[in-house]
Amino acid sequence: MAFRHGSRVTEAPTSLMTPVVATATLPVVFGTAPVNLAKSPHINQIVVAYSFGEAQEALGYSDDWKNYTLCEAMDAAFRLFNVAPVIFVNVLDPEKHNEAVKLEVPVENKKAVITTKGILLETLKVKKNEADAAALIVDEDYVVSFDDDGQVVIVPLVEATKLFVEGTRIAPEKVTADDIIGGSDVNTGKVKGLELLNSVFPKTGMVPGLVVAPKYAKNPMVAAVMKAKASVVNTYFRAASLSDIDTTEADVYTKAIEWKNKNNYTGTNEFPGWPLIGLGDKVYHYSTQLAFRIAKTVAENGDYPHVSPSNQPLQMTKLLNEAGDEIDLGPDQAELLNSQGITTALNFMGGWKCWGNRTGAYPGSTDVKDVFIPVRLTHNWIANTIILTTWSKVDAPITRRLIDSILDTMNMWFNGLQSRGVLVGGRVVFKKENNPTPDLINGKIRFNYYVAEPTPAEDIENILEFDPMYYNNLFE
Repeated sequence: MAFRHGSRVTEAPTSLMTPVVATATLPVVFGTAPVNLAKSPHINQIVVAYSFGEAQEALGYSDDWKNYTLCEAMDAAFRLFNVAPVIFVNVLDPEKHNEAVKLEVPVENKKAVITTKGILLETLKVKKNEADAAALIVDEDYVVSFDDDGQVVIVPLVEATKLFVEGTRIAPEKVTADDIIGGSDVNTGKVKGLELLNSVFPKTGMVPGLVVAPKYAKNPMVAAVMKAKASVVNTYFRAASLSDIDTTEADVYTKAIEWKNKNNYTGTNEFPGWPLIGLGDKVYHYSTQLAFRIAKTVAENGDYPHVSPSNQPLQMTKLLNEAGDEIDLGPDQAELLNSQGITTALNFMGGWKCWGNRTGAYPGSTDVKDVFIPVRLTHNWIANTIILTTWSKVDAPITRRLIDSILDTMNMWFNGLQSRGVLVGGRVVFKKENNPTPDLINGKIRFNYYVAEPTPAEDIENILEFDPMYYNNLFE
């Protein structure tokens, strides 16, 4: 040791950690997008978007939501609820989902408009005559672009009354449930579809909170995989799956309950919704609006997920089934759906509201952490935050200092959550009986966490009674 003479200061690491708080309800949306309109197309890749413009640049945009389901989510997230960020995964692959086109297009007002949607510009071959061996040269014989409706507009720079066009269009109708489910290529290792859920955290540093797949989540096979993937993300994290009850088969509310149970939409981390939601001419899947209603509610409450989305506004003017029939739903019908673990929408007081607190597990399960949506979301969030916070201590020496560091950090965090009303209470303890000496020697330590989230005031009973004693006031 070097010789010292005097007073000096050295700094030691702070024993109290700062909790690494997980993103509470980050939406991850799987579906299809008009990538032929995108500036930088993304196919089976993670797209992080903080604005409509960012999403449109990476995915393109079209009002044809039946074919391009991610556009529905883009509209709901950034135009209706104004929440961000959102993770998008497009599974429409132009190399796989395509169709050849061959058209004769008239030139009118010095331009030829191809009304067929989904054209890939790089595949276009334009000729003046069908029999011509050589095609016209782009930017020399003609210029081409998309209009606001996604149609190809060709402006010929040579004399022509009609043009003969060949090329390829993307074919969203060829996308199947298997494309959404995805998988991993054993030869290349490339991951597709829902398998990409495990890529979100490594690539973005954000933990998935909600798994959404508009249109496809009404397919029982897709919903089952969504539920399974959401329950175990990257081995350690937990998310929730938002599914839709098919309004083609369950076109009235009485059929929705049977359909839910028959198709096993009964997961503890699954939130089934019914029916479709209409806003003017636009039609949204219930899961889409529920996802961003949850995200909005969380954002409005300090990024804490303890407040239920139920009785919070939805952006809508009507309820619909797949056939386009309007559905009238009163409090009694909505209550019946809720009693069977189905969320819906209700226009009863103060406009259209999300209505329902229960997960798909209800009424089959009565465990409070599994049957209330806000409790399930908060439980997931706490579990994810515990993992993120304590991960930095993995492989540290098992000493009293390590144990106290984790206990002090997490207990202070729980105290803060309790003071904010996020928890009724919470604590973490290190029990001797749960940490036998052989386990400690083998590098294993266990902490017990106890939490109580506030349940939503789902049923407020006000008891009104006539009290004749007040007649005594007449004699005072």
